Order: sequence, then C-alpha cells, then structure tokens
Amino acid sequence: MLYHLLYPLHKWHVAFNVFRYITFRTIYAIITAGLIVFFLMPPFIRFLRKRQFGQVIREVGPDHAHKAGTPTMGGVVITAAVVGTVLLWGNLTNLYLWLALGVFTGFAAIGFYDDWRKVNKKRNLGLTGRQKLLLQFLLAFVFLGLAIKYGSFDTRLSVPFFKGFRPDLGLFYLPFAMLVVVGASNAVNLTDGLDGLAIGPFIIVAGVYMLFVYLAGHAKLAAYLHLPYVPGVGELTVFCGALLGAGLGFLWYNAYPAEVFMGDTGSLSLGASIGVVAVLSKQELLLVLAGGIFVVEALSVMIQVVYFRLTGGKRIFLMAPLHHHFEKKGWPEPKIIVRFWIISAFLGLLAISTLKLR
Repeated sequence: MLYHLLYPLHKWHVAFNVFRYITFRTIYAIITAGLIVFFLMPPFIRFLRKRQFGQVIREVGPDHAHKAGTPTMGGVVITAAVVGTVLLWGNLTNLYLWLALGVFTGFAAIGFYDDWRKVNKKRNLGLTGRQKLLLQFLLAFVFLGLAIKYGSFDTRLSVPFFKGFRPDLGLFYLPFAMLVVVGASNAVNLTDGLDGLAIGPFIIVAGVYMLFVYLAGHAKLAAYLHLPYVPGVGELTVFCGALLGAGLGFLWYNAYPAEVFMGDTGSLSLGASIGVVAVLSKQELLLVLAGGIFVVEALSVMIQVVYFRLTGGKRIFLMAPLHHHFEKKGWPEPKIIVRFWIISAFLGLLAISTLKLR
C-alpha cells in the first residue's frame, strides 16, 4: 500500500524513491511485523486466558502437565501481522505475493479451525489427520496450479551444489510442489512441541529464503550465481521479511517458559509459507538443507511408525518426534531447544554456502 501511495511521489521529491527498493521495504517489513506481534500479543494472551482457550496436554509422553492451560492460538496474531505488513509494504500488483499470501492464510484457516475445535469445550477434538491433509493438498493444488499456469518459472529442479544439473519433472512437478508445501507445513507442526523449538529454526529458514528469493528475482545476480531467474519473485523478499519479523516478535513470548503457543494456526501456516516460497523461488530441494531440523523431526515420526509396525511393537526412538526422545533421555527442555537452534543456524549457513559451492 505504501509502495503504491508514496513511490509515485518520487517525481516531486527524490526521498520517496526509497519505496522502490525491495531491500528498504523488507527491512521495514521485518520491523513492522515484529512490532505488531510484540504489542498485540499481550492483550491477545489476556483474551485467551479470559476465554480459557488453553493448551490441552496429552497424558502420554514426557511430563508437560505444568503447561496445561497455557494460552494457544497465538498464530492468529502472527497471521494478522504478516498479512497486514505485506499489504502495507508489498507491491500489490505482484502475482507471487498474492499466491504466497493465499497459501499462508489458507493454511492458517485450517489450523485455526482445528485449534478452535480443540479449545471449544463443546468440541474438544480437532480435525482428523486425513481431514487436515485433504484440505492442505486441495489448497496447495489450487495455488500452485495458478503459479505454474500464470507464473514465469519452469518445472525443472535446482539441485544444491550442482549448477548444471536441473532435472525436469514435467507433469510430475505439480504433485511434487504440493508435497513440498504440505510436507513443510506438517514438519513445522510436528516440531512445535517445546517452547520456542519451532519458531527459532523457522526464523533462520525465513532469513535464508529471504536472501534466495531476492537473488532469484534479480536477473544479473541470479545469472552470476547460476540460480534460476524467476522474474518478479524478488517481491517475496518482503513476504519473508514479514515472516521473520513476526517470528521474532512471537519468540519474545514463546521462549521458555512460554506465555503462549502458536497452535496449528501458526505452525501449519508458517510451515506452508516456507514451502511455497521454496517452490516459487525454484529452491525446493534447498529446504531439506535449510530446514533440516524440521525434516529430521518429521522423519523421526515416519521411521518410528514404520519400524513399530514392521517389528510388532519395537521402537527405534524412546519417543517421536525426536525432541521427545531427548526429553526421555533426561535432557532439560531448554538444552534441547537451544541445541536445536544451534544446529539450525549451522544448517542455514550451509544452505547459504551453496551459492558459491556449485
């Protein structure tokens, strides 16, 4: 909105020319989203407590009984902050911006409905796994189908560390892209089991993709670094900045001991957001590296389930997802959280290093 209102004024004064630059608008998107979450979260927490919208703790697994009743659905504020910030600082004529916002808000709506059913005393059961997956794949199909039809990118994959190897998936690209978005969404959801555990790595991944989408949308830089050039996708830098800022604002209240949880409203939408950004920037496989923590958490669940069924009840991990395994081993919660953050930071740096290791 500010881009459309203020940039045209550069004809009268050169100072308004700054609104043209994605870097300038991204910086202020980070600040804006962070401040929105920072100032709106306390009254929202009070509202949640008043309505008794608290987290329901499972009786199985590590003892988290002390967290029962902690306000949840903090993802509502995150969603409002990201959408409001993007509308304020983004170029609203950009197709990719609307596609990313569509996926983000759509997955937030699925998560919100699931959270609402859980906290509502009359309906204390959320959506089933099949119901959530069906809605997620449907949303991904609609928005990614539009991206492929109207966007300016092809169906080839960019493989980290290999600049000349770009396999073309052809008709299989859409199902693959859908799997990336839905998989990322649920991987973040599975990771969101300890205070600040999911939002910390998410901030790092958002920062990594903030760099990559900017480069992918810049013809000269993309050519120099041997990245797929996607005209217009650079505007997603503002979107990534809003995600990063909202994540930082939320971490203030979600750090151990958490005052609020994001709920499925936050985890599903944030996961889907990095998935769709990875697809639109043609850096789908990079997500495995940058979001390695989320990948390992999701894989630990799948491996545990498959091994349990094949062996008739035996387990590889003491409990899945992986962070619960370390809880069972006696690691204090803060230690698990910080160590996962450290690993995520190194993975983020490794992902950025692929810009030159090609």
